[in-house]
Amino acid sequence: MSVRVTLVAAARSSTVLTERFDDDRPLDQSGWHEVQLAAHALVPLSAAELRYCSPTTRSRATGDALGFAPLAQPALRDCDMGRWRGWTLAEVTAREPDAVDTWLTDPRSAPHGGEPLLAFISRIGGWLDTRPADVGGAIVAVAEPAVVRAAFVYALRAHPSMYWHVEVRPLSTITLTGTPGRWNLCLESAA
Repeated sequence: MSVRVTLVAAARSSTVLTERFDDDRPLDQSGWHEVQLAAHALVPLSAAELRYCSPTTRSRATGDALGFAPLAQPALRDCDMGRWRGWTLAEVTAREPDAVDTWLTDPRSAPHGGEPLLAFISRIGGWLDTRPADVGGAIVAVAEPAVVRAAFVYALRAHPSMYWHVEVRPLSTITLTGTPGRWNLCLESAA
């Protein structure tokens, strides 16, 4: 039996230029507005048998605003960015340009002292692979955009470098169907 997992990217908590690594800020005004605009399309996902979220403030708030009443899953936390936590990419690049280059090109590296990209993708894949197929239906999870990207890369068995080429906008969704270790990306029609 296969399982259907829909991942919803959390609404924004800051502008793209002010996003910080491992940030746990609440939804900002734009984020709340985005949730209101997208709610009509996303609220039906609350019918899922199982509803989860990343343990971040903005993921929980997004899920609650959509009526999901999600259960926080520690495995869906964002990538551990070690000493870069709280910094913007611009700040890190200015302070440690060589370390940023290494991080962007070697998925096994962790120049920040946190979690390597490859380990992060594997952790998210491990969460996917342990979803109960016997629920016979749907699962929805609200997560940080990085988590959604990692799930996408894992499900397609893509090279980890593809992580940097997947854009996940706030409140965008992907649906994966399958069984442990065998996932398909499901693109749905608007009709």
